[in-house]
Amino acid sequence: MDTSKLSRSEMRKIAMEALYQHLLMDRDIRQAVFDITHSNQIDGYLYALTMGTVEHEQELTQKLQSMLRSDWSVDRLSKLDLAILLMSMQEILYNETPKPVVINEAVTLARKYSDEDSYKLINGILDRL
Repeated sequence: MDTSKLSRSEMRKIAMEALYQHLLMDRDIRQAVFDITHSNQIDGYLYALTMGTVEHEQELTQKLQSMLRSDWSVDRLSKLDLAILLMSMQEILYNETPKPVVINEAVTLARKYSDEDSYKLINGILDRL
């Protein structure tokens, strides 16, 4: 798959899938991206999104934990919601993508792939970032 011809929305979906595999099975992010795209040549945007999220995973997780209610922990979040949140936080904080764009994309992914009300939690957290 030639990732340079994909839209950013399509790349976010690939990043979400790869990060989900990474979080769920402790899978190497490069291998996860390769298995999804069937290519070692990936677009710079997709690379920055996936590798950047893994590189900053601990920092992003700590930031996310501080934003949750005191009776919640990151461990309570589904791995899919966590993948969407970490990827979105990476994009806002490090890739400098406009926050409204990232929130819209994250909510769209959550509505399509996650639990019924997950998008509300994701929207609320990212809005406060």
